[in-house]
Amino acid sequence: MLILAGVVASCVLVRSIEPLMFVGLPSFYGHWLVVTLGITQHAGLAEDVIDHRLNTRTIYMGPLTRWIYWNMNYHVEHHIYPSVPFHSLKKLHVAIKDQLPTPYPSLYRALREVIPTLRRQANDSAYFVKRALPLNTNI
Repeated sequence: MLILAGVVASCVLVRSIEPLMFVGLPSFYGHWLVVTLGITQHAGLAEDVIDHRLNTRTIYMGPLTRWIYWNMNYHVEHHIYPSVPFHSLKKLHVAIKDQLPTPYPSLYRALREVIPTLRRQANDSAYFVKRALPLNTNI
């Protein structure tokens, strides 16, 4: 609330709504992207399992979306090796991808799985997507 009061005071002081636009608009026009990307991370996958490959997705995305998302599209890798900095997740993915489930080729393909799965889970809470794991892995 204090931040909002400071922004409103700045608007009055400079006689412009620009301070409010700098603070408020990114949340307004970016929220859909946060929700869309966030829901693809774990929704519809197994819960209460130790192996992160079964409850997390890696999704290939374009460079702009990866940059906005801080490479969190490499989400399985992020969970298995949480101390790896975001800028190294792509390199980590290349190094261990043969030990991971097949990545989703696009955000669209991930959402094509997530949305029907969430609809099904509304009536069948025990349902989840079963990810195929590669054989002979070291993770």
